Amino acid sequence: MAEPAPVPRFRSFSATMRVDALVSDWRAALPVELPTEERERQLYAQAFDAYLEGDYGFGLWCWHEVDRLTNAFNGSVREVTRVLGPGRYLGFSHRKAIAEQVPIEKVYRPRKGDMSTPRTDAIVLAHYQLLCVYLVRSRSGDPKSKAQLDIALGELEDRRRADPFLRHFETFRRLLERPTAPEAAPGPASEQAPSPAAPAPPTPEPPRGRRAKSS
Repeated sequence: MAEPAPVPRFRSFSATMRVDALVSDWRAALPVELPTEERERQLYAQAFDAYLEGDYGFGLWCWHEVDRLTNAFNGSVREVTRVLGPGRYLGFSHRKAIAEQVPIEKVYRPRKGDMSTPRTDAIVLAHYQLLCVYLVRSRSGDPKSKAQLDIALGELEDRRRADPFLRHFETFRRLLERPTAPEAAPGPASEQAPSPAAPAPPTPEPPRGRRAKSS
């Protein structure tokens, strides 16, 4: 099995609208006769290569895609790796690096009842990814992020059943809060190991569209 790809040097963080537009163009360019899994493999490979070139906006997309497939395959990292290809699983060290580089001032966080749409330069995070960002920033001493995290965690129990992706935040938190958090990507095998428990199996999802907006 190929070794996990190392975390690339940060170069830029493309806005979500740009990432989604390019991913949509790449998806449309794929031959329609390809099997579904091959289409997903090729699409992910293009986004993953853009991330490895240093654009962490594409890494954010890959992060969510890995978790979407993990949910669809009932928590099997082996199956996710089979679809994405060896060495392409986005492990903890990649997620931590991406969370550290998210430009929090550009994150789109609509209020309840807000009908506005994100600006073209905005970063749109799934709720569980936003929790990971708050967690990383609060551990680095950001009081505002800590306060936001405390508020969000107070709602966690109520949202857990409705949002299968929250399990991935809980795995991220366990890994980050270990006495010696790993700096190298642990790889699929260690993410299935009992000590940092792997995400529990939710119900399968349909192919991913736009990420859910955070509350």
